[in-house]
Amino acid sequence: MAKALLGHVGGSDPRVLAEMRRLQQRVQDLETQLLRVQAENDALAAAARHGDSVLDSIDMPKAEPALT
Repeated sequence: MAKALLGHVGGSDPRVLAEMRRLQQRVQDLETQLLRVQAENDALAAAARHGDSVLDSIDMPKAEPALT
């Protein structure tokens, strides 16, 4: 019984350690990707806000109805 407990609690399985390292790397990669996408989204949102002000300044006549 004691050997079973020590084997269970004792040394870690190399496969479990390798999987844990792989998952930690995956989390780090996803966090990096999230930061990159958030920065890209912020840049696009800023460009869209700037673009809206340009479109608002254009004097356009009343839109005509679409042909059906």
